[in-house]
Amino acid sequence: MSLPIFSSRTPAFKNWLKELLAHRSALGDGVEGAVASIIEAVRERGDQGLIELTERYDRARLTKATLRVRPREIAQALATLASDERRALETAARRIRQFHRYTLEKPFSFRDQFGMLLGQSVRPLTRVGVYVPGGAAAYPSTVLMNAIPARVAGVKEIVMVCPAGGDSHPKVVLAAAAIAEIDEVYRIGGAQAIAALAYGTESIRRVDKIVGPGNAFVQTAKRMVYGAVDIDKTAGPSEVLIIADDRANPAWVAADLIAQAEHGSGGESAIVLTTSRATAMKVVQALEDALLDLPRADAVRPVLDRRGAVVLVRSLAEACEIANQIAPEHLEIEVRRPQALLKSISAAGAVFIGGLSPAPLGDYVAGPNHILPTGGSARFASPLGAYDFVKRTSIIQATPRAVASLGPIVARLARMEGFEGHARAIERRLDKPASKRRIRRDGR
Repeated sequence: MSLPIFSSRTPAFKNWLKELLAHRSALGDGVEGAVASIIEAVRERGDQGLIELTERYDRARLTKATLRVRPREIAQALATLASDERRALETAARRIRQFHRYTLEKPFSFRDQFGMLLGQSVRPLTRVGVYVPGGAAAYPSTVLMNAIPARVAGVKEIVMVCPAGGDSHPKVVLAAAAIAEIDEVYRIGGAQAIAALAYGTESIRRVDKIVGPGNAFVQTAKRMVYGAVDIDKTAGPSEVLIIADDRANPAWVAADLIAQAEHGSGGESAIVLTTSRATAMKVVQALEDALLDLPRADAVRPVLDRRGAVVLVRSLAEACEIANQIAPEHLEIEVRRPQALLKSISAAGAVFIGGLSPAPLGDYVAGPNHILPTGGSARFASPLGAYDFVKRTSIIQATPRAVASLGPIVARLARMEGFEGHARAIERRLDKPASKRRIRRDGR
């Protein structure tokens, strides 16, 4: 494997970029149809459908009695966890909690010039479902990133679903659930778990919102149940884009490309934009060197072959333009004056400033959420935060002066739209009721 080096001005790069962007929005063949069938099976057959689908797709044999992980199993997992692993999880949890307190939305109110009270209340959701990928792998960090912002927001009930390889979850996953104060944990995953959270079964009560990453089936299911339940966003394969100049450390850049390419879906992307040909060459060599003894090199190489590249750009300004077009999940800026570029970045899930701030720092302990917009959705979407677990309600309390001043305008606007009933409703509060006003022949 040799990472391709493109020039940003060439047709070869433009074609490569076009294919990259097209790939992000593509669904696998048959995904939607298969997911629709799974959702319907859970809706129609409840627990039994969920149990059969879990055996079919996850090869885990469950019963109604074993769908839910017993609370004492969760407590035991934390109690028996190795001390260094527990400290690591608790440190991450503390930092995530600290950061997300700053993401809380606050209610407000004020009185306008007519004395009318206007405002907004902010209340936490009651019951939230968090999806954590699992099966062959363990993601305790995702448990923390999903659940802690919900707890910070004041959510009363947090429910976790996670496929359990061999009928049980890894100890670190259950320990993370204990640290994050999750109320219920179920041994289910895939589209069937999303359906259970959205519509409920005999054993699992429906939730108000579903959050968390997952494979194409999980993300498609989230899209399909939206409306019956809220969702955070749909998440795709991991992405990293690094802007580098001639001062960037090639070994660090190569390591950061590998860090995101090793996630395992096969659809990850890893891109370097650099103004320096020497840096480009050194990064490619450093990447080859790093892969020689990497345990998962066989999985990383195909990812870099498909969606990895080093691109020579004419300027850092052009690098920012391309970065905004790609709108990556993770954007690293490794240049002489990284802060100076920040104002030119308008689309990225998370920005890591300077060579000492690699994306893995944000994946685990920096504090901001690692559940980020992917697939270009950073153009309009945000990282998961405590703000995702509240609902807002508008507050309006009028005064006689407000109705007297604004009422005629309301009536005029209502009649412009053809809603006589709206107009009369406000005029009932005025001194001039509709019954005493001359109505035009057209009803206005």
